[in-house]
Amino acid sequence: AKSSATVSRNLNRFSTFVKSGGEAFVLGEASGFVKDGDKLCVVLGPRGPEWQENPYPFQCSIEDPTKQTKFKGMKSYIAYKLVPSHTGQQVHRRYKHFDWLYGRLAEKFPVISVPHLPEKQATGRFEEDFISKRRKGLAWWMDHMCSHPVLAQCDAFQHFLSCPSTDEKAWKQGKRKAEKDEMVGANFFLTISVPTGPGAILDLQEVESQVDGFKAFTKKMDESALQLNHTANEFARKQVTGFKKEYQKVGHSFKCLSQAFELDQQAFSAGLNQAIAFTAEAYDAIGDLFADQPRLDLDPVMDLLALYQGHLANFPDIIHVQKGALTKVKESKRHVEEGKMELQKADGIQERCNIISFATLAEINHFHKIRVRDFKSQMQHFLQQQILFFQKVTQKLEEALHKYDSV
Repeated sequence: AKSSATVSRNLNRFSTFVKSGGEAFVLGEASGFVKDGDKLCVVLGPRGPEWQENPYPFQCSIEDPTKQTKFKGMKSYIAYKLVPSHTGQQVHRRYKHFDWLYGRLAEKFPVISVPHLPEKQATGRFEEDFISKRRKGLAWWMDHMCSHPVLAQCDAFQHFLSCPSTDEKAWKQGKRKAEKDEMVGANFFLTISVPTGPGAILDLQEVESQVDGFKAFTKKMDESALQLNHTANEFARKQVTGFKKEYQKVGHSFKCLSQAFELDQQAFSAGLNQAIAFTAEAYDAIGDLFADQPRLDLDPVMDLLALYQGHLANFPDIIHVQKGALTKVKESKRHVEEGKMELQKADGIQERCNIISFATLAEINHFHKIRVRDFKSQMQHFLQQQILFFQKVTQKLEEALHKYDSV
């Protein structure tokens, strides 16, 4: 009678731990046939657990958003041209196709951060600025999908990238297959293969400490990303309106001065008048440079921050699944000590928690690896654009200065 006791169930049926299938898996209630193609391997890398690298890495460009129609022109939509490097075959996808794929993957992978898509918009969907901004957001999204060893190889994603746009039947078949995928929820955890042998059992206290550290990190990163986004937005707004206006006001004042000087008909003052008029034009042009600059440097930074804010919003649920598994292990150990549970059953719970811990730490490691890559390249781009900008401003001022040489 004593050995038949089980670890208590989580009473909150809406908990992420329950919804993700984490609880059913840890308690040994998940069962299903895992095909070789469904196996996801976690390996021990120099930084700890990592997803096994994709042996055939690829990239995918998103270009040429074009307005298309159907139902004899009654319905309009934007289609994006996708060209995956591993197939070389272009396909066209609408935002709704991206949205469908995102929904499938978010449901399938409870401990993987599926990047959020750029937000939907009801009005102004066909305006050039919105289409351009969405394309850039989708390009970042696609880069993160292709960079993830698990998401990049997922059947649904590969179907999305490779199914010919004109073959509606094949698209629907692949879509139905993805929607009938049984390796979701509790069964997803069955597909994870972790290292075996010495060092393959993770120290639960160490795991808890690492996850708590990451939780504190994501909270701080989220706060600073919000602050930087607000500051960049405000600075961009000032450049587009305020700075442009102020520089052009200075330009206008110089122009007024040159016009006043022109009333003096002396031949020897003509050179000065022209130089001052040129200075006015230089300040006018600098105003335009300020207004155009955020598009080149601040906007890309804000696009990156938006993508990462989506990732950061995913991690509380991922961490909750891991925490739920650790709680079940602690409960099972207590039950063994009280003689309410057989050691074998408790060992099974710990083993399955170990799998969730390996997957969570692998995902955390992947996040940090991609974060360093992205922020390095984006900060380099930002500073290069800033340098180019100030070189252009300096050039305008030097041109104006040289106009006085012959006065």
